[in-house]
Amino acid sequence: MTGYGILTLLLAGSFLFPCGRVKQGVIVDGVAVGGLPYAEAERRVRERIESELAPLTVHTPRGDFTFRAELSFTDDVSKIVRRAKKGQSLNSTVVREWADAEEQLEKICELNAEESRCAEVSFSRAGFRFTPEANGIVCDYRALLSDALTALKEGGTDVTLKTCERPPEVTEAVLRGRTRLLSKFTTRFDGSNIVRAGNIRLACTRIAGSVLPAGGEFSFNRTVGKRTKENGFGEATVIFDGEFVQGVGGGVCQASTTLFNAALRAGLEITESRNHSLSVGYVSPSLDAMVSEYSDLKLKNNYPFPVYIQSRTGRDTVTFEIYGAPDGKRYETESVILRKIPPEPPKTVEREEAGWIRAEKEGMVSESYLLVYGQNGELLSRTLLRRDHYAAQQGIYGEPPPAAEEPAPEGEENDGIQEPEGEAEKIG
Repeated sequence: MTGYGILTLLLAGSFLFPCGRVKQGVIVDGVAVGGLPYAEAERRVRERIESELAPLTVHTPRGDFTFRAELSFTDDVSKIVRRAKKGQSLNSTVVREWADAEEQLEKICELNAEESRCAEVSFSRAGFRFTPEANGIVCDYRALLSDALTALKEGGTDVTLKTCERPPEVTEAVLRGRTRLLSKFTTRFDGSNIVRAGNIRLACTRIAGSVLPAGGEFSFNRTVGKRTKENGFGEATVIFDGEFVQGVGGGVCQASTTLFNAALRAGLEITESRNHSLSVGYVSPSLDAMVSEYSDLKLKNNYPFPVYIQSRTGRDTVTFEIYGAPDGKRYETESVILRKIPPEPPKTVEREEAGWIRAEKEGMVSESYLLVYGQNGELLSRTLLRRDHYAAQQGIYGEPPPAAEEPAPEGEENDGIQEPEGEAEKIG
């Protein structure tokens, strides 16, 4: 082989096998590498780069997260040491890389993100209790990833997680708007009638705090329970078979009637109600609601949100309040007497003292209507609720028996005139 061929092979080998040396006096990134083999020069420069590699810190609301060991880098050291001229001082171009950046940044977002919490409302006899809502935190993951990769490329050392608050769908303000007073109705009773008043209060206590969900139905009998002594009710006047008599649970019908009228004014649907056989004095005809073992008062909530039933009793009053989300309408009732039915003449019976045993009571045929008004006060509809027949009640009056005639004294005539002895004449 000629000398020229050998020289050619040697030159080719210098490129195929990196065993050359850096020119004398070369400094790369502050590391003197002159005269060193290329591989050794690269190793030393890269050790310096690695020791001085800037970390990346991610600032978040939950604290800072700094990444150093997770970072790697690429550089042009190999090219620099081979092309450097004698005595040159050069700096390499270093680009940091982060292999699992997506996974790590996603975990940071998960740690900082929070689900929003809707406000809540609870209801009981004590009234409403609201739990405020809490805003959620949403993290901008895509922006964080982009900022991080840009910082790595351009030599930045800090990025900040961008977050924003996300309010929940249901806030306390929304719930308060759904729990406004829809209606209120009050009737009066004789507070001195202790047992009857107690029955009314007991029934109202069991109803107070009731929640009727959207589309749900309320049953008076199911809520109040049977009117028995075992269930806490006492004996008071009730209407039975057209008569006022003593019965357990007397007065409960005034509670059901008061609730019935409040429900009508709240726009609830009445799915079951029935009138008494005799008219009552605490509400207009055809607006009473008799309840018994076989007759119930049932209400249906056709609103898209729950309604809440509250009850209050005073010394001589019972009030029902219904809360919910107003529909923009106003509901009123109307009572119409179609015909009056006079009672039969009073019946007289004997008793020690004169006076009415049972007052006479006029009967009637009546109707009730539901009137619905719009927001501007215009009448939208007038719907028949019920047509009822109330029986007349015959009065009963007690009179003492007539006084018995006293017998005449012995020896006297019936006319009380004393005749002369021996000339008496019997009056026939």
